[in-house]
Amino acid sequence: MQRLRFMCSWFNGGMSGTDEGKVVGSGWTAAEMPSQAGRRALITGANSGIGYHAALELARKGAHVLLACRNKAKGDRALVRLRAEVPTASAEVVLLDLASLASVCAFGAAELALGEPLDLLINNAGVMAPKKRHETVDGFEIQFGTNVLGHFVLTAVLLPALVRAAAVRSQRPRVVTLASIAHKQGRLNFDDLQSAKNYGPMIAYRQSKLADLMLAFELGRRLRAAGPPISGVMSAAAHPGVANTNLFQVGEHSAAERVLRRGFGVAIGALLNSEAEGAVPTLFAATSPDVVDGGYYGPQGLLEMRGGDVGLAKVAPQALDQAAAARLWSECERLSGISLL
Repeated sequence: MQRLRFMCSWFNGGMSGTDEGKVVGSGWTAAEMPSQAGRRALITGANSGIGYHAALELARKGAHVLLACRNKAKGDRALVRLRAEVPTASAEVVLLDLASLASVCAFGAAELALGEPLDLLINNAGVMAPKKRHETVDGFEIQFGTNVLGHFVLTAVLLPALVRAAAVRSQRPRVVTLASIAHKQGRLNFDDLQSAKNYGPMIAYRQSKLADLMLAFELGRRLRAAGPPISGVMSAAAHPGVANTNLFQVGEHSAAERVLRRGFGVAIGALLNSEAEGAVPTLFAATSPDVVDGGYYGPQGLLEMRGGDVGLAKVAPQALDQAAAARLWSECERLSGISLL
């Protein structure tokens, strides 16, 4: 490896991926996960929301969970909460800021130095639709830089640990990428990936989630093409439907708007997915023996917004453009300075 130098717009459809409507995990719950004893799982953004609940359930099933957070205090509070719910949990907080490629590199180097296999990498953390355009410390638009480039680089630097797990585990290691039903309205603007010419909060968010899904598919293709032992690593993607997470409730909003958003969040909690329910597709993608290479999973309820069933999610046509995915991959390598597969 070389050294490196949210939520709305769910109503438009799009074509489905393989086996449209097939509910492969009908009624599937976290309790049905196979034992994760002896496995190591890293989850970005694990201090809250879907990431926290994924960490909680993996720990409940015996995994050693790494809660990757950029804020130590928030991470420590999440760890206390997790251990209160699962007293036998094996878990720790690791510091990782996806908006800093230096932070990602430093974490990756420290993780690889341990010489431990990594069984699950869940690329969950994200930034959603800040009103004003912000940049990462490396000068990238914050949503593209965090949601896309940060996870691309993290996957690259941790691939050796995932390949190590493929050689010694009976369950295949997996990279699970969190996408969104917002990807259906996303478009890749290769002339302005950083939204420097024209910034729209949700336009940039949708683009980042489309990019995440396309890169998850491209990663799967490249892993399979690489042959053993690299092809022992699986890539899958998931989306939570519409869940009442803090991505929706917090951000650059007026006091009145925050009150309205919290109120709408209560309605979401009553009518749509809770954070725990939103984590179910992620856990399915991470652990179910029914998951296929390159699969994309989500809830099967109304407009994919919620539901007790987990199945193959609908994929917008633009997410299936392999030429665009390859171009995006090359652009991520150019911007980050790292080659991945």
